[in-house]
Amino acid sequence: MKIAFQMDPIGPINIEADSTFRIALEAQARGHELFYYTPDRLAYQEGRITARGWPLRVQRVAGAHYSLGDEQEVDLASFDVVWLRQDPPFDMFYITTTHLLDRLAPGTLVVNNPFWVRNYPEKLLVLDFPDLTPPTTIARDLQTIRAFKEKHGDVILKPLYGNGGAGVFRLTPDDRNLSSLHEMFTGFSREPLIVQKFLPAVSQGDKRVILVDGAPVGAINRVPQAGETRSNMHVGGRPEKVALTPRDLEICARIGPLLREKGQVFVGIDVIGDYLTEINVTSPTGIQELERFDGTNTAEIIWQAIEAKRA
Repeated sequence: MKIAFQMDPIGPINIEADSTFRIALEAQARGHELFYYTPDRLAYQEGRITARGWPLRVQRVAGAHYSLGDEQEVDLASFDVVWLRQDPPFDMFYITTTHLLDRLAPGTLVVNNPFWVRNYPEKLLVLDFPDLTPPTTIARDLQTIRAFKEKHGDVILKPLYGNGGAGVFRLTPDDRNLSSLHEMFTGFSREPLIVQKFLPAVSQGDKRVILVDGAPVGAINRVPQAGETRSNMHVGGRPEKVALTPRDLEICARIGPLLREKGQVFVGIDVIGDYLTEINVTSPTGIQELERFDGTNTAEIIWQAIEAKRA
């Protein structure tokens, strides 16, 4: 098949951790033809969805992990699969790329389905499952957020469309910074904030469960550094081997059919203790860590699912 990757610049990636690199490596091993472009090179041109990029070869060699062919403009409708793999922030630029990629259906399979990536961003899809999630409020109004904090005491405050642990604050019952943080966030953004009851179980880790076409394939645990609330690997969280619990499987059984129905082939959910906190559909990570810990080749499972859909 002809495979295009819409992703952030490939040069600086960590080849031992980047999920897109592992997916591309597996695709190449399976005989597929790779093409790479960055999202700023995506365009609509008189009825065609085009991209300017390069034929791509990858190898697991640090410092020489990719090589590019001659730059060319391609019609993405000529590709079998396009991967939507740029990282958030989930802003209007990101949303516009999903509108453009929508236009490739049904001839080209876009993974994950861009319509539902746009309509199911990470921190909003969980609202469909309130019994699985910690107490949550989404608001821009300070009075509403303050009332939530007064009710629950110890809370986490973060930007609704943030990523990688950026802008995440824990506010304990005696913390007096809520007004200042609200002033700071609303001063540079029109987006609402999300506030959730703090889960002490995060000290034992924030579990990333990987689902492929709605079915769980494994999990890794991300443990925060000493003195740190955030467990994201972007900010120093330590990945550890972990098994799926009956509660994890219960959560996956609830959300899996919806993910499969909406074309979300590669998804990473976040579970703290017994609670689902996020459903990551934009650019989930964790498959390389999972492969190192228990030998699960998630990239192979992903491609088996995609190849079956294309067949």
